[in-house]
Amino acid sequence: MVVGIKDAAKLTGISVIMGCAALICTMFLNYYFDMILIEDQLASEQEIIMYHAQEATVRVICLVAGGCLLATSVVMLFFYIKHYIDTHKKELGILKAIGYGSWKIAVHFWVFGVSVFLGAAAGFGGAFLLMPWFYALQNKDQFLPEVLLHFHPEVFGLLVVLPTAAFSALAICYAGIKLKQPVMLLLKENFRTREGKNRKAAGMAGKRIKEKTQKAEGTFVENLKRSTLRSKKTLVFFIVFASFCFSSMTQMSFSMKDLSSEMMGAMMLLIGLTLACVTLLLAITTVIRGNTRTIAMMQVFGYSQKECSQALLGGYRPVSYIGFALGTIYQYGLLKVMVDVVFRDVEGVPVYEFDVPVMLVSLVTFAIFYEAVMYYYTEKIRGISMKEIMLEG
Repeated sequence: MVVGIKDAAKLTGISVIMGCAALICTMFLNYYFDMILIEDQLASEQEIIMYHAQEATVRVICLVAGGCLLATSVVMLFFYIKHYIDTHKKELGILKAIGYGSWKIAVHFWVFGVSVFLGAAAGFGGAFLLMPWFYALQNKDQFLPEVLLHFHPEVFGLLVVLPTAAFSALAICYAGIKLKQPVMLLLKENFRTREGKNRKAAGMAGKRIKEKTQKAEGTFVENLKRSTLRSKKTLVFFIVFASFCFSSMTQMSFSMKDLSSEMMGAMMLLIGLTLACVTLLLAITTVIRGNTRTIAMMQVFGYSQKECSQALLGGYRPVSYIGFALGTIYQYGLLKVMVDVVFRDVEGVPVYEFDVPVMLVSLVTFAIFYEAVMYYYTEKIRGISMKEIMLEG
C-alpha cells in the first residue's frame, strides 16, 4: 500500500481545523436540539422572542463559522493530496506501469479521512466537556425554562461520521483525477516543476552576479518573489486564512466581554490563535521545504540570507495584511448582524459599535506575531547548505 495511516497522521492542519469546527458546531447544535424539547413550555412573549433568537444564532454560527472552516479543510485536503502525489510520482508511476489503474490506487487515499475523524472526534468530545458551562451561559438571564443536557446521536453522525465519510470519498475522487496522467510523466525524474524553474533562474543569475549591479540583483529577487507567489496559490490562501482567523477571533474575543462572557471570549481567542498558528506554520514550512535547492543555489552564488528570505517569503507579507483586513470586516459584520438583527427584540442586549482601539491592539499584536514567525524561518534558511542538498540528491 502506497498510502498508509502514517501518511494520514501528518495531516495535522486538517485535524485542528475540523476539531475547531466540530467544537463550535457541536455546542450550538446540541443546545438547539435540547432547546426544542422545551418549546412546549414557552409561555411569555419574551420567552418566545428569546427562543427564536437562540434558534437564529445556531443557524448563523453553524453556517458562517462551520462553513468557513469546512471549506478551508477541503482546500487543505486537496493541497495535501496533490503534495503527496507530487512527492511520490516515481512510486505511483511504478504501480501504474505494472498494471494498477488510477482508481485502484486512489482507493487507498481513503485513509486521509482519518485526520478528519481524529479532529472531529476530539472537537466533539471537547464540546461535551464544555457543554455544562455553555448551557449555563446561554440561559444565564433565565429568559428560557431550564435546558437540560442530553446526548443526541444525530449530532455525532452529522459532525463526526458524515464528515469522515465525505472527506474519505472526496480524497479518493480527487486522487483518482490527479493520477490520470501518463505513466512516463510520473516516472520521469527530471520532470520540470516550478521549483526547477526557480532553481535554474537562481543559477543563471548567480553565474552573472559579478556583472550585475545592485539594482539588477534587486530585480531578480523581486521576480523570484512574484514567481514563488504565483506558483503557490494554495499557500497564499492558507496565509490569508491564518491572518483572517487571528484578526477576527482576537477582535471578537474582546467584544465577548460585553456581549456574552469573558469565558466565551477566552475560548474564541484560543481557537483563533490555534488556527492562525497551525495554518501559518504549515504554509511557511511548505514554502521553505519546497525551495531548499533554490535557497542553496542562491547562497552559493552570493545572495545573503536576508535576500533569500525576501525572495521566497517577502511576497506573502502584503497578502497577510489583506487577510487581517478581511477578518476585521468579517467580525464586525457578524457581530453587527447578531446584535442588531438576531437579538434586536431581546431586552438588555448592549449596542455594538466598531472598536478602533481593540483593532489597533490586534493589528500590532499580529504584526509582532507575523514578523517573529518570518524571523524564525529566516534563521532556518541559514542552516540550508548545498552539501546537504547534494547528499539528498
